[in-house]
Amino acid sequence: MEYVKISQMAEKWGISARRIRVLCAENKIPGVIRKGNLYMIPADAQKPVDGRFSNTNPFAEIENKKQKLSELRPLTPGEIQRLREEFMVEFTYNSNAIEGNTLTLKETAMVLEGITIDQKPMKDHLEAVGHRDAFLYVQEIATQKVDFSEYVIKNIHSLVLINRPEDKGSYRKIPVRIMGAFTEPVQPYMIEPKMTELLIKNENRKSKMTDIERIALFHLEFEGIHPFIDGNGRTGRLIMNLDLIRNGYPPINVKFTDRKRYYDAFDAYYRDNNPTPMTTIIAEYVDTRLDEYLAIIEIR
Repeated sequence: MEYVKISQMAEKWGISARRIRVLCAENKIPGVIRKGNLYMIPADAQKPVDGRFSNTNPFAEIENKKQKLSELRPLTPGEIQRLREEFMVEFTYNSNAIEGNTLTLKETAMVLEGITIDQKPMKDHLEAVGHRDAFLYVQEIATQKVDFSEYVIKNIHSLVLINRPEDKGSYRKIPVRIMGAFTEPVQPYMIEPKMTELLIKNENRKSKMTDIERIALFHLEFEGIHPFIDGNGRTGRLIMNLDLIRNGYPPINVKFTDRKRYYDAFDAYYRDNNPTPMTTIIAEYVDTRLDEYLAIIEIR
């Protein structure tokens, strides 16, 4: 049987190495071999269901960690910048890869440094640069008193679709279908009223549900409307991070390796009217990011 290290499985499952050590110590991963302080995990091991988000108050642990992080000694500007740069490369790679971009993680990092990758489409290069610029814009407005509006959404999309000047920042004008999906995007003439309605519902939900539940629901419904001809997924995940940052959470990076589970969460909502799978995905990623930040601060 082939075994892998914790760091390799952390990348595959999209959770922190710290969380995997806990799962190994609690015997939640079958077939793990321990050698001293090292854990060797079967390469074909399945990611355990995260039981932390199945109790009556599934977000309590996240809120506790968020509060703890705010009370600890803050990171220096240099440390924050380094973490942001590393995250931006990984986020850009994964979000683009989910949509079919062929650049590897290493190639994405090189492109963002201004290097052209031989035998890779220029479209893939421009998508990487556009996504980076869009995330920089998200970071900038996250701390400003700028209302979350269609104007902001279109600005994000304009940066994402840098390679499509005729389509960027504009709602689509033709009907589209999402192959294999359980929903059909609205007709073009309904996009603007549906987006206005979604923004109003999002504001009203702030007093009725947790931030993560609300953000998950917005993401599901935004992608269902599918307002743009292209770039909806990347734009939607950037919007998700804008909302998370504004509410005191770290941005998250939905892994390319987690794309099937991510797509299945849309099916659960549009087939069964069940937003829980998407809420759980976002909660798990937020929890992992909080763990990473806390681990960095605690060892300083």
